[in-house]
Amino acid sequence: MTAPIPRDIPDLPAIPGIPALLPSHVPATAVVAPARRPLAAVYRLLIALVAAAAVTIELTLGSPVRALSHFAIQANILLALVFILSARRAWTARRPLPSALTGATLLYALVTGLVYHLLLANESSPYTLPGVLTGEAADPTGWHAITTQVLHTATPIAALLDWLLLTAPGQLHLRPAATWLLYPLAYLAFALSRGELLVAGTPARYLYPFLDVARHGYKSVLGNALLIGLAIYALAIALVALDHARPNPIRHRVHHRTKTGFRLQPPVG
Repeated sequence: MTAPIPRDIPDLPAIPGIPALLPSHVPATAVVAPARRPLAAVYRLLIALVAAAAVTIELTLGSPVRALSHFAIQANILLALVFILSARRAWTARRPLPSALTGATLLYALVTGLVYHLLLANESSPYTLPGVLTGEAADPTGWHAITTQVLHTATPIAALLDWLLLTAPGQLHLRPAATWLLYPLAYLAFALSRGELLVAGTPARYLYPFLDVARHGYKSVLGNALLIGLAIYALAIALVALDHARPNPIRHRVHHRTKTGFRLQPPVG
């Protein structure tokens, strides 16, 4: 007759000398092999070439130093460089660029488009300046009209579509979002310093009317800069929140047939 199993079994003491195993977080790339993404690579390369071509044309139309001083030119140069690197990684099945870099690139591109269409090209805005790249209040013509739309409309929309349709969600985080404001802050210091160094009466001394100290004074300019900075940070937070809520557009269902080395046999009898 079998003896009954006691209900209260004492815990066995830990064996000395054997360390406890800590949980390890295995990245997805160690489990699932990265795959080539030629569609994303070609799209990003085309966008980078379009942005680079628009910047090059703008540099040849006028003063290169003045053109390079515009936020839109600098943001599109960054976008072209990041998209070229991202296209190469997608083509060669390598890990994507750090999300802090791609998120900053997306933010600056969107800021370029929103500032232009809400403040500079909006007739109801007190800071209307549709020909911001030329420093004229009239609508740009010729090549300036093309580059203006490419740099302020086409590339921001293209960057947004790339993020929504060709990028995995959940990559952006709040911690680097605050550091994304360092570049706009540095640009503000650059724009104000540039205006102070140029002689009064120089055309386009202040590249943006809401930063024109000669017309509005430092109090109004710094107030405008504060409001724009808060709006940029709010946009950054919105991008992070949306990134964690949107669906995954590049989810691939991979079915693996696991081989265990054992073959099931039909039951006997």
